[in-house]
Amino acid sequence: MGVIMANLPILKNDLLFRTIRGERVERPPIWVMRQAGRYLPEYHEAKGDNDFFACCRSPEIASTLTVQPIDRYAGLIDAAIIFSDILVIPQAMGMVVEMLEGKGPHFPTPLRSPTDGQYGKLMARDVDAERELSYVYQAITLTRTKLKGRVPLFGFCGGPWTLLCYMVEGGGTKLFKESKTWIYKYPAESKKLLRKISGLCLDYLSLQVKAGAQIIQVFDSWAGELSPSAFREFALPELRYISSHLPVKLRKMDLELVPMVVFAKGAWYALDELCESGYQVVGLDWLHAPADAVRVADDRVCFQGNMDPGVLYGGRQAITRGVKEMVDGFFGAKKGWVANLGHGVTPYVDPEDLRYFFEEIHRLAKGENRTTR
Repeated sequence: MGVIMANLPILKNDLLFRTIRGERVERPPIWVMRQAGRYLPEYHEAKGDNDFFACCRSPEIASTLTVQPIDRYAGLIDAAIIFSDILVIPQAMGMVVEMLEGKGPHFPTPLRSPTDGQYGKLMARDVDAERELSYVYQAITLTRTKLKGRVPLFGFCGGPWTLLCYMVEGGGTKLFKESKTWIYKYPAESKKLLRKISGLCLDYLSLQVKAGAQIIQVFDSWAGELSPSAFREFALPELRYISSHLPVKLRKMDLELVPMVVFAKGAWYALDELCESGYQVVGLDWLHAPADAVRVADDRVCFQGNMDPGVLYGGRQAITRGVKEMVDGFFGAKKGWVANLGHGVTPYVDPEDLRYFFEEIHRLAKGENRTTR
């Protein structure tokens, strides 16, 4: 084990890992995607006047933002996820990515075709993931120190298909015109680009583990924009490439293997294949009925998810109903489920409603009656 890893605090809460190993547990481990974010008032205080990517590039700010929900919800949640963004990969590949207030990510010069000049340069570029993304690794190591072993720390990357979408669309989209043009008009070039992205993701994830990440997640947020056949042709092979090559790479680096989570949002049709994709945990969005998903998985994987984040806008009774459906569907055998939302925490969520969500998971998973506070 490397020097950096040896100097980090020892983990005191292993509930997440016991669950992933398939052990029966006293309650499900809990965390939520985007738990470090703008719904928290302390986030805005720590962010100050810095833009989004400036926060990502500052190990001190990124680590502070990562730890904020662990402090606020002490004893209620069981994992932290490093504050960063999936689009640091295209940035490392040489593309300019801006985060525009009120609009989201923006690429001033997206990839438009294999002959636009940028494609060839991007494919030929040898990206040094260790140098280009060093600020992420520094943030991970610093965060591990600040967490003091209270909970494990997630590292992550975007799924290659989702990253390709951003790189060719130039930002968020509802039509996916450019993405579909690429895969259907230029399938060979698209697959080469996807594999280039996958290779960088592999380097990036392994270096996150070296820096102290104890579990990793691959976010393929736009998987649901593909048909089942297109998902199998373009997205799934890259997800499998990462899951099959990361353990090999970690062994070569003399690092311990870490659990891997895949979250292919919207790809409800591919649940059976995702259970065989090489990941120990499959993240689910709210398009899955919990009990139905459990039947499909048949103990092959651990699930993570999956309440609609929009339920958090609906008040305490709605939250209780949503949690009960998850507990009843996922946790009947007292194993195999990491409680989460079906996507990230959305803006304007009341932090106290999120606290209630966490408390209800604790209460209902243990079969306890509600006590008035």
